[in-house]
Amino acid sequence: MKNETMKVTLKVTKALADLQRVRVLMLLAAGELCVCQIVEVLGLAPSTVSKHLSILSSAGLVDMRKEGRWAYYRLPEGAAGDFVRPVLKWLVNTLKNDETIEQDAKKLKAVVSCDPGSLC
Repeated sequence: MKNETMKVTLKVTKALADLQRVRVLMLLAAGELCVCQIVEVLGLAPSTVSKHLSILSSAGLVDMRKEGRWAYYRLPEGAAGDFVRPVLKWLVNTLKNDETIEQDAKKLKAVVSCDPGSLC
């Protein structure tokens, strides 16, 4: 059991050791987003964003649901998020005044006002 806890902890810390993945988590702190919305805010290729989301999902830091051709991501809720919730809260508190995070939040406001169909 201790070895399993160590593996999960390392998976989470490795997932957090990337600027783009931290930016994704900060975007998702505002609520569920479609992949195309995340792509638009970050300005990265869809394949790059998908890889980052896969790593975050594998670490249990995000949940995903499909709706038609779109994939939506959000921070984990309920018991699934118990392990990572303190980490996510720490990130939000620590980075709330970060310039990049503030710029992303401004871009996100414009992006969420658009129909996701126009972005995808």
